[in-house]
Amino acid sequence: MENAAQAAPKTRLSGLKVLVIDDSKTIRRTAETLLSKEGCEVYTAVDGFDALSKIADHQPDIVFVDIMMPRLDGYQTCSLIKHNKVFKSIPVIMLSSKDGLFDRARGRIVGSEHYLTKPFTRDELLSAIEQHVSPAQSAAS
Repeated sequence: MENAAQAAPKTRLSGLKVLVIDDSKTIRRTAETLLSKEGCEVYTAVDGFDALSKIADHQPDIVFVDIMMPRLDGYQTCSLIKHNKVFKSIPVIMLSSKDGLFDRARGRIVGSEHYLTKPFTRDELLSAIEQHVSPAQSAAS
């Protein structure tokens, strides 16, 4: 497979910093590949604890977080991001294999901006980013 970062064309998402938090290596790799092809800088984390240090280090423009993870789940991770003065403005998109009303509502309660059901498509992923990150915000990063 060619290096996605080198082959990335200049798009409206070029340079956008995205953090993908999921305990599934397949989901992390899929999101990383899709987003790298769009010119995004992609960081990945295996759980909420891993993610918190990466958020502090990289200050992503948007975060995708799986709901069901060991140690610190997606709801707890989202809540911690949204209760932090420095990071609360970062849009958080919940990822779940369940498409339930309860899960969506609980995600909203902890502060998530959007909800994607796995497996997601390239278009769903890009649409979620475009809905929640303004071009000026990504250019300022």
